[in-house]
Parts: sequence; C-alpha cells; structure tokens
Amino acid sequence: MSEIVLAEINSFGTPEPKADFVPPCDQLITLTIGQFQDLITEAVEKALQPLQDRISTLEATVAHQEEKIVDLEATQDTHAENQLIQLQLINQLREATAPKPQPLQKDRADVLKALLVANNGKLLAKQARQKMRVPKSSFSELLKTCDFIEIRPYHLDSRQDILVLKSQLLK
Repeated sequence: MSEIVLAEINSFGTPEPKADFVPPCDQLITLTIGQFQDLITEAVEKALQPLQDRISTLEATVAHQEEKIVDLEATQDTHAENQLIQLQLINQLREATAPKPQPLQKDRADVLKALLVANNGKLLAKQARQKMRVPKSSFSELLKTCDFIEIRPYHLDSRQDILVLKSQLLK
C-alpha cells in the first residue's frame, strides 16, 4: 500500500507522459461512410442555416419594398391627375373672371376704333375720352377690353398716353 501512495506522490507534481498515452488530436476514430456523410451534411446544414434565414429576411424585405413602390407610383399618378384637374379648373376660373366687353362697351369700342381710323390710327387717350364723353374710370375699363389698340407714352409728354391701332403697327 505504501508503494501505491508513494507512486501517487511521485506522480503528483509533474506528471511525465506515459508510454501508452496518446494526445486527443492523434487519437483514431473509426466511422462508417454513412456516419461520416451524416456528420458532414449536419455540419453544412448548421453552417448554412443562418445564411438561409438572412436570405429569407432579405427576400421578404425586397417584396415589401416592391409593394411600396407600386403604391407610391399609383399615388404619384393620382397626384398628377389631380394637378391636371386643378390646372383646368384654375384656367376655367380665369376665363370666367376675365373682363369681357359688355354690350355698351362693344359699342364704345366700335366708336373708339372709328375715332382712331378717322385720325390715321393715332390719337391721344385724353382726346379720345373727351370726344366720346366717357368718364376716366369707364374709359380705362374700355381700354382693357379693346384688343385692337396699343397704349404708348406720348413722346412729347410722358404723362400722356397715345392710342395706336394695332393694324397700323403692322404697316
């Protein structure tokens, strides 16, 4: 018994490798081909699983983004149609509120045109107004509706305006 205790005490401090000791990395394992294939398959599946999960997540994200793009394109088309309708409505409102000559203004416009023709296509605005016996405010409204005249400053006195027939400008 003392020999066993002595052997244990002697081997306690620094164990020396024994003759039949084989390190774990040099141990030989025997596997069948089926077992080896199962181990490799399991290892590959374990390694690929996170990648497959990531691919699935990315595919779901791409599908969701494609749905959003389709929705945004539809919304953009709707906005474009709405803008077109708004522009059409604005133009209709502008046309409806544009000054249109009243029957009396049409008559006055004809008189003004006749006055300009009688004066070789040019006449001071003040003289035309006085000859037509029209107040200043009505005369300015009449000038806004007349598309056959051009209003220019008088070259001798820039405070006065001269009315010129547009057909006279073309000659």
